[in-house]
Amino acid sequence: MLALFRVWSLQELRRHPWQSAAAACAVMLGVALAFGVHTINASALEEFAQAARSVSGTPDLQLRAAQGPLDEQLYPLLARQSEVARASPVLELQLQAQSADALAGTPAVPLRIVGIDALLLPATAPALMPRPFARLPADRFALFAPATVFLNAAALRALALPLDPQQAPRLTLRRGLEVFSVRVAGSVAAGGAPLAVMDIGAAQDLFGRVGGLSRIDLQLRPGVLRSDFRTRMNALPAWPPGLVWGESSDGEQRMDALSRAYRVNLSVLALVALFTGAFLVFSVLSLSVAQRAPAFALLGVLGATPRQRLGLVLLESLFLGVIGSAAGVALGTALAAGALRLLGGDLGGGYFSGAQPGLQWSLPVAAAYGALGVAAALLGGWWPARTAEALPPAQTLKGLNSAGSSKVSAWPALALLAGGALLAFAPVVAGLPLAAYLSVGALLLGGIALLPRAVALLLRALRPWAARHALAQLAIERARRTPGLAAVAVGGVVASLALAIALTVMVTSFRGSMVQWLDAVLPAPLYVRGAAADGQAAFSASFLQRAARLPGVERIEGLRNVPLQPDAARPAVTLIARPLARGADQVLPLTAPALPVPPGRVAVYASEAAAELWGAQPGSDLAPFLESFRALAQYQQAQQALYFVAGVWRDYARQTGALVMDSADFAALSGERGANDLALWPAPGADVAKLRAALTQLAQSESGPAAAGGLEFASAGEIRERSLRIFDRSFAVTYWLQALAIGIGLFGVAASFSAQVLARRKEFGLLAHLGLTRRQILSVVAGEGAAWTGVGAAAGLLLGVAVSLVLVLVVNPQSFHWTMELRLPLARLLALCAAVVLAGTATAWLAGRAAAGRDAVLAVKEDW
Repeated sequence: MLALFRVWSLQELRRHPWQSAAAACAVMLGVALAFGVHTINASALEEFAQAARSVSGTPDLQLRAAQGPLDEQLYPLLARQSEVARASPVLELQLQAQSADALAGTPAVPLRIVGIDALLLPATAPALMPRPFARLPADRFALFAPATVFLNAAALRALALPLDPQQAPRLTLRRGLEVFSVRVAGSVAAGGAPLAVMDIGAAQDLFGRVGGLSRIDLQLRPGVLRSDFRTRMNALPAWPPGLVWGESSDGEQRMDALSRAYRVNLSVLALVALFTGAFLVFSVLSLSVAQRAPAFALLGVLGATPRQRLGLVLLESLFLGVIGSAAGVALGTALAAGALRLLGGDLGGGYFSGAQPGLQWSLPVAAAYGALGVAAALLGGWWPARTAEALPPAQTLKGLNSAGSSKVSAWPALALLAGGALLAFAPVVAGLPLAAYLSVGALLLGGIALLPRAVALLLRALRPWAARHALAQLAIERARRTPGLAAVAVGGVVASLALAIALTVMVTSFRGSMVQWLDAVLPAPLYVRGAAADGQAAFSASFLQRAARLPGVERIEGLRNVPLQPDAARPAVTLIARPLARGADQVLPLTAPALPVPPGRVAVYASEAAAELWGAQPGSDLAPFLESFRALAQYQQAQQALYFVAGVWRDYARQTGALVMDSADFAALSGERGANDLALWPAPGADVAKLRAALTQLAQSESGPAAAGGLEFASAGEIRERSLRIFDRSFAVTYWLQALAIGIGLFGVAASFSAQVLARRKEFGLLAHLGLTRRQILSVVAGEGAAWTGVGAAAGLLLGVAVSLVLVLVVNPQSFHWTMELRLPLARLLALCAAVVLAGTATAWLAGRAAAGRDAVLAVKEDW
């Protein structure tokens, strides 16, 4: 008999295909988005790790400078150590590349140049071994030739070069205003972003880096401990300051740390659909149980125990979860494969741009996300199953059961709300705002659990008014006796609307704060940038002086960017040197007034990320960066500058942190007076086009005719528009999730009201026998739909604002280490709420038309 009951239960799902499909689709979309995002991120990280291993090989230790180049004299010192089996010098540069035959206007490709000792490649990094083009004349010494490079597949593809040309193509490389010409003699097997390999000596000569290295890779002899070797080398009297030891896995750790917050937040947002899907399963099965209450009662009379009735409903939710999860894993795989093929591994965050990773599909991960979807469906079906279990057979068959009328204590809901508020103040766990995510879930569950009480309060307030209107009193009296059905009808839409409102507030707040930040950091009308300079100044001091004397120039300021990396396993921090003579509060968007700088101290201003990640709080002395700053100094003295963090500023461009100091202080420490970017104020009435032409001519006179191609001009408005376009691309997934959440919620409203109204055909038939017209019955139904969705919209608005406070004030600072100002787009939020109310009212009215017809009158005969 139990087998027959199970078959009957599954047959009931077939009788309501639209409602069952809605619940399964909600689970499917949630699993697909979550699994797709995870697969894309895992594929991008694995591709990056493989590329890093192919370039670096497997050294035991890597030695770098915290800032600037590494002195080549350290190489023979390390190579002579008895513990070292092999030492490999490496020079890395980041330039802009174009094919020499490229048409005018073709965008340049960021190209990583790796100069390495070719004789050590087979033992250190075999993936970088050169493979000459087969159609070119054999040249055993091609790798040692000057101005000769070997490209990986990504570089060949990005530069639109043939895989095996008949003659060696030529490339134009740009660094600042400098232009270099190289020939491509072959390829390398290394993957990842565009990469070029050349002999280290040839690279030093070509790019003016004689005597400088980027790092030294060391392979130690068996039995030598890395920690012991590092300690002994650091204790040498001649060992210079500002050096950083690292390992080959540090690059993977840096990328993982840099992109982890973005990946986790995307994954959590992708679970929004699964969360709302659980509520939709709850809504569909609750209404299905209410509609089939006499059938469940009959099963009880025929011998089905309460536990078996509970199992039947859970079987239905399990079936919906399995179908939805299986389809979700398949759809997520397809979405991930399509995204990787069309967009690469970059979901908008910019962390994996330039790479084309392959799909990394994992059966255990797919099973885990599938199980998550099944668990969500079972969770959504648990309460309806308990309702079916508790049905009294005799009373239900006589029509005396009052489903949804039982009162539920409000204390659990209030406890969830209080717990959610307390969790919002909890610290991060393993660098992630896990407590804040739990806070969001607790607030949503607590708010939805309070829906029956909210409906009861609304009905109590409306009773005096309804006493004067018969139809309104009819609707309110029925709703007052079944307040629990409100949570069933609008629970899904409350969840989806609250999350959509929270995401809307978060994105609006972030975008508004970013616009305000751009206005503060872009004071000049015109900006000039040189080609990627790899940490070197693109514009010399003489260029700045000559540019300042050009006709039509009122003022010009140079900005210098220098990467600092005191810890090899952590992302680098950017040091920005810019004029601060007008006052830091006039140049930087400080979060609080700057502190007075003590005499003899050098003022430094830390971004919010630097203050959070590196402890650069106001009043501190930048202890983690003292060795890095010492490496900047051109004098070798024991006494080092005493730095002072005078303030913290808001920076949305560098998630890893930034430090700002005055250009004069930077020049005194480093002796450098060049710049990477120029901020230019044209004189009143000056012709900007002529000014651009004059700067281009100045660049050509200093570095040759080809230097003009390395200049990039942009107005403040163009930079602002470009930045906002990048912002919108980064949050494109969020926009889709908002639309998806609202769509699922509205579909849930339609399914809920349709099922409820169709289940009340007998009630409508009785009202028709009592003299109510069809229009009056539809008015009652539409009024109920408007009232219930109105309560749901109000609850969703309040919950959404509460969740947005957690997202804006807790999740964002804990994830990305920057703050923003809360902005509430009231017009847009009210429009979302109005759309939900209109959709609920229209759905109830349309369902009422189908249920209040002639069949409703005939349905009354079933009770006679």
